[in-house]
Amino acid sequence: MSTAVSSDAAAARPPDRTGTAAAGAHGGRRSRRARTTRRQQRTAAALLIGPFGILMALVFLVPLVYAIVLSLFTVDHHGLGFGNGHTVFTGLRSYAAVLTDPTFASGFGVIGLFLVIEVPVLVIVSLGLALLLDSGMVRLRRTAQLFLFLPHAVPGIIAALIWFYLYTPGVSPVVRALSGTGLSVDFLGIHLVLPSLVNVVLWNGLGYNMVIFYAALQAIPREVIEASVLDGASAWRTALRVKIPMVRATVVLVVMFAVIAALQLYTEPTLFNQTDALVSSRYTPNMYIYDAAFDRQNYGLSSAAAVILLVVSCVLSYAVTRWSNRGEDRK
Repeated sequence: MSTAVSSDAAAARPPDRTGTAAAGAHGGRRSRRARTTRRQQRTAAALLIGPFGILMALVFLVPLVYAIVLSLFTVDHHGLGFGNGHTVFTGLRSYAAVLTDPTFASGFGVIGLFLVIEVPVLVIVSLGLALLLDSGMVRLRRTAQLFLFLPHAVPGIIAALIWFYLYTPGVSPVVRALSGTGLSVDFLGIHLVLPSLVNVVLWNGLGYNMVIFYAALQAIPREVIEASVLDGASAWRTALRVKIPMVRATVVLVVMFAVIAALQLYTEPTLFNQTDALVSSRYTPNMYIYDAAFDRQNYGLSSAAAVILLVVSCVLSYAVTRWSNRGEDRK
């Protein structure tokens, strides 16, 4: 009876304003703390991303915008070209000139053939070397890694000079040795000049891509490899069915890097252009851009070609990424 009375009395009492105020104050402090945490997170993110954003704007966005603006103008000269030049707006005329120029299109043809030869060799050989090192079958693994990576430390122009010396008839010990065995090989001839260029690029980049594959293979959980061995799989079968599928994303990354690097091909063919008539001054898109800017002094044409090359690079990179994602979705 006394309990019922106490309950009724408690129900009849007015709300405890002190308790409500304390709960409200606690909620307010929690809300302020959450806002402070979010503000600190946004500040930290801005501090971390800010330098990259500034650098990105300075080295990519500003030159890109400048190139687009430059491509819409040209310098015209009066008086049969002997008068003073003045800048005029030409709209998309430079783009039309680039797209209808057969030498620019042939540059992409060269890059296409270059990719057909280079990419399979690059992926197969560098992945094979990485698998060999990862298998533990190679003694002095660190020494082997160092020697395989060493060519990448050589600057591209030096690598091109070394190989150009080895390709040139009359001075090359390799050509002389082959001639001594009755083989007449012209590395700078019409049939071998492109494979010779591919060889220079492969020699320079094989070790670098091997290191990328090796790092990806090292990241595979050892339990997976051990389970495969316990199931009786041979080393070859483990590599083919376990390791390679698990580094598929790295393969896609290497292919994407190879495509972008091929579109930027410039140093090696420019050196070959000095003495080999088969390698013209517009052999690749990058050489076309340089020729338009500094030999023909047509900066509008050069900028239009550069913007088109950038668009092609973005489209090909997107296509490789989509192809990779499509393969993942099928799993």
